[in-house]
Amino acid sequence: MKILQLGKFYPVKGGVEKVMYDLMKGLSEMGVDCDMMCACADGGGTRVIRQNGHAELICCRTLCTLASTTISPSLLSTLRSRCGDYDIIHVHHPDPMACLALRRSGYRGRVVLHWHSDILRQRILGTLYRPLQSWLIDRADVIIGTSPVYIEQSPDLKKARAKSRCIPIGVLPLPYDRDAAAAVRARYPGKKIVFSLGRLVKYKGHSTLIEAARHLGDDYVVLIGGEGPLRTGLEAQIRESGLQDKVKLLGFISDCDLPSVFHACDVFCLSSIQKTEAFGIAQIEAMSCGKPVVATNIPGSGTSWVNEHGVSGLNADPGDADALAGAIRAVTKDAETYARYSENALSRYKALFTRQKMLNDSLRVYEKLCQC
Repeated sequence: MKILQLGKFYPVKGGVEKVMYDLMKGLSEMGVDCDMMCACADGGGTRVIRQNGHAELICCRTLCTLASTTISPSLLSTLRSRCGDYDIIHVHHPDPMACLALRRSGYRGRVVLHWHSDILRQRILGTLYRPLQSWLIDRADVIIGTSPVYIEQSPDLKKARAKSRCIPIGVLPLPYDRDAAAAVRARYPGKKIVFSLGRLVKYKGHSTLIEAARHLGDDYVVLIGGEGPLRTGLEAQIRESGLQDKVKLLGFISDCDLPSVFHACDVFCLSSIQKTEAFGIAQIEAMSCGKPVVATNIPGSGTSWVNEHGVSGLNADPGDADALAGAIRAVTKDAETYARYSENALSRYKALFTRQKMLNDSLRVYEKLCQC
């Protein structure tokens, strides 16, 4: 059995690419032949990077990026020349370039479609892409959704639910360095740390989180990690609200430093306000550290399913700063309440969101397809 993960780009920048990479890396470490093919995100030429004895990372030269879509003619020709090597091609959506490459390849084997999100922000592109997307949905033997909510409520999957399966995204637990976490906490003595992570873009709802900080006591500090086009506006909001001592924009946090911030925080907050946030991988990274989550009830999104209300944390209405602050206060109101949420968050991670569970569930789908 030989599998190909087909989708966005490398190096890894977002959740879709992380899932692709983790499937390739994890399955190959289990002895399954699993390659990954994608467009280059760093401007490099087409190249093959050997990962181990069971995996190759095939990066295809990119000409440019239009409407968040990589334009890579090399992806079309490379897949056409190599598609016959694979028993299953696992294509990750949304990615019009990968879909076009599959359509043009002439591939006749099994197809798994991983439905990470509907196309929401690029409406013109979505309209143009719809016929090709419909072909992909029909072509897929199995469709994988990251949450039961998204499968049930995605209008694009309405006619394909019978062949859809839920496999939640899974991650490795973040490593714990006691001294590094203590060093982060030492910067904010006597404070309850609320941490949020994500690109500084509108759908992440950071403006609401900053507004929520006004409703929190002086014993709280809100740390927001990530860069993006809204940084200047968010800095102005913090300054104009007099929240310089209560809200800190940390900027880009390296992979090496990120675990210490997760372990140092008391609560992780996902303040997103739009369905563009389909899952929220940072939530399960926080849960792996035993941190309660405060998230939002975004209609049609899987975020509030990931964070089970009243169990691993609390969910508030998107865009409601007062409700977001109230949920943060409720989770941390006393030691007993906090400990319950913390234990439940770690238990939910172990039950649903480990990388090994994602690998095992995916492997069962592949094995069943190969037996047909």
